[in-house]
Amino acid sequence: MVVSESMPTSSQVAPPRERTAIVPPLRYSKQPLTRPAEEVGAVAERARQQRTGRKILGLALMSGALMLLCIAGIVVGSRSISWETIWEAFTAFDPANSEHLLVLQLRLPRVLLGVVVGLCLGVAGAVMQALSRNPLAEPGLLGVNAGAAAAIAAGIAFLGISNVLGYMWLGMVGAAIAGVFVYILGGVRKGTNPVKLVLSGAALSVVLLALTQLILLNSVEQVYDRYRNWIAGSLAGRGFEVLAATGALGLVGLLLAFSVARSLDSTALGEDTARALGANPTKTWAIAGVSIIVLAGAATAAAGPITFLGLAAPHIARLLAGVDHRWVLPYSAMISAVLMVLADVLGRLIAPPAEVSVGIMVALIGGPFFVFLVRRKRLIQL
Repeated sequence: MVVSESMPTSSQVAPPRERTAIVPPLRYSKQPLTRPAEEVGAVAERARQQRTGRKILGLALMSGALMLLCIAGIVVGSRSISWETIWEAFTAFDPANSEHLLVLQLRLPRVLLGVVVGLCLGVAGAVMQALSRNPLAEPGLLGVNAGAAAAIAAGIAFLGISNVLGYMWLGMVGAAIAGVFVYILGGVRKGTNPVKLVLSGAALSVVLLALTQLILLNSVEQVYDRYRNWIAGSLAGRGFEVLAATGALGLVGLLLAFSVARSLDSTALGEDTARALGANPTKTWAIAGVSIIVLAGAATAAAGPITFLGLAAPHIARLLAGVDHRWVLPYSAMISAVLMVLADVLGRLIAPPAEVSVGIMVALIGGPFFVFLVRRKRLIQL
């Protein structure tokens, strides 16, 4: 290589400049890097209050919808009655006026009974699903429906009972006996095993339904006709006597269910977990079991076996209010009552002047809606 005199030597080459990063001066903040516990607690409290407010708003909206449906239940029917006549029936009742009698003696107790039956079935279904930890559980799983049906069939065939109030007391006694028998068969005295309880309820239901069919097949046609009117599920022809009895029993059952609402959260996690959390599973099972028998027995005896509400209402309630049973129970009650009254009103309009029984309408309305809900939403697991 030829080196020219004009080329700089290695000693004459200037060293490269060092690139230095410009570091901004550190600014020390007096605020801590983490939020204090008081601020975190305040944020959590505000979020909890917002959730509670939304849940209360949901109950208020459902209450308003239920009131509107009750008004529609008084107005709508095979016979058209003006608003003025309805108002006069409440403010200036005339026993000689047939329309006043129709409003106060037939439509009003019918609507109120629909509300009571809906409340009972919704809460009974939520409690049953929590106890058995089975999302497909419903009040009839304890043999309540089968016990009521067998008792009513026996009362019609052997005692000649034909009035609705008699059906109710027969159904209530049969539901109570069946529920107690299921608990004994399930071995509740040895521990709260939901699998044994469900299997015992299913086995007893099969036996009781077979016994009911045996009674009906060996009875006259009139007995079967009376039983058929009850088994279809209906609110028609129920007066204030049936409403008073159902309401009193329903109130007792609702108080029992709400008294163990907090314990149901831990019981749904299993017996061992519940004991670790300080709950008493045996006491919870006893109180909740009695509430199921009273609620489902009273509703079934008054209106017939309506099986869908106790299954679907708790699922919808958990989607709207979460898994806390202090909210699941009132939401299930309101949802079930709304569906019950809605089905009864639509049953009067679908084929006038005839009526479709509320048990059939509940299945027609609620079944497709529940299937749609299952496909669109992920059901909350128990």
